[in-house]
Amino acid sequence: MLKAMQRNLHLGYLYTAFAYFGIAGLWVMFLQQRGLSLVQIGLCESIYHLTSFLFQVPAGALADRFSYRTMLITGRIAAIGHALIMLLAPVHSFWWFASAFVLLGWAYNLQSGTLEALLYETLADNHQTERYPQVTSTMNTILKVAGMSGLIIAGWLIHDYTLVTYQLYLFGAIGALIAAIVLHEPARHTQNGQFLTIWQIFRATAACLHQMPKLSYLMIFNAIFSVIGAAYYNYFQAVLTAHGFKGGLLSGVLVIVTALNVLSVQLTPRLQQRWSPIKLLSGLTGLLILTLLITGVNQLGLMLGGYFFVNMLMAGIAPIMSSYYNALIPSSQRATLLSVSSMLYSIMTSISFPLIGWLIEHLGFALSFTWIGSGLLILGLLSLGLIKQINN
Repeated sequence: MLKAMQRNLHLGYLYTAFAYFGIAGLWVMFLQQRGLSLVQIGLCESIYHLTSFLFQVPAGALADRFSYRTMLITGRIAAIGHALIMLLAPVHSFWWFASAFVLLGWAYNLQSGTLEALLYETLADNHQTERYPQVTSTMNTILKVAGMSGLIIAGWLIHDYTLVTYQLYLFGAIGALIAAIVLHEPARHTQNGQFLTIWQIFRATAACLHQMPKLSYLMIFNAIFSVIGAAYYNYFQAVLTAHGFKGGLLSGVLVIVTALNVLSVQLTPRLQQRWSPIKLLSGLTGLLILTLLITGVNQLGLMLGGYFFVNMLMAGIAPIMSSYYNALIPSSQRATLLSVSSMLYSIMTSISFPLIGWLIEHLGFALSFTWIGSGLLILGLLSLGLIKQINN
């Protein structure tokens, strides 16, 4: 039984390596070379986010109702379809590329939260759920390394060997599909999910969020923390560009980011063993606020250090929140509730990113994030009593 569990965990890690290989991360440059205007590229991205928003929770419900493995297989088939269209669509054919991003949205939704749920239920089958912090740490380490490795390789290929990037993406999607096919569906999930309809799963999910305010608070906290961190990461790229970071220098920064992210992810199981959830999350929030406030000094060296540190915080928060979520969520609604968390993050990102971009245009990067840090500090102090309920 334990041998079968280990096999499933290793297959999950293999799936992660293939599915998150970030070779297609420079898709904006790819589409420019395929004849699309910036407006059309922006529309493709909007179509992707709209698809993700509409299908995020339904995809989780389907995984809970039927099979985690089936959803992973279907998602990788969608990823293969996305790659084939990107490779074979005629130049300037906007609608073909737009359809490819619908498939990409489906591919993302069908695996978002599903793999984590499958691995947690695999451990639950064997009464080994206390190992999940280490499992999710390993999975996130593989994810970070695979994503950044692909992005670095894409940077070398995108100008002279444009189509090779999506040929490698296609190879990764096929590899992930094979891994998904040979994965074993956890027995406990099969027993718990087979008697519920989709509508019953939605109702049970809503009831769970109402009856477990601790879970709702965690989702709101994670969305706020992750949105601020992601905004810092994305908008700092403009700072790097303005200071002449390109080519080998930019690749060096990305390599350092990857190494620090891996270190952060590897530390998370020890942090969870040493600190209670309220102390750990409060400490991480304090570190994020301090970093944002120091950004106001507006010196490149300090801001670059802040960029590295915010990335470490972002890398660490993902496995920590995954552990907390899965410990609270019932088996029969696991994928659905994980999708709700992802949807909340998507909603907050859609609202916050344009506002933060507007703030940076008017105040500059350093002052904008100092104000955001100040606002986060005030919000944290006002909601301290609410956050303490996480430990109750």
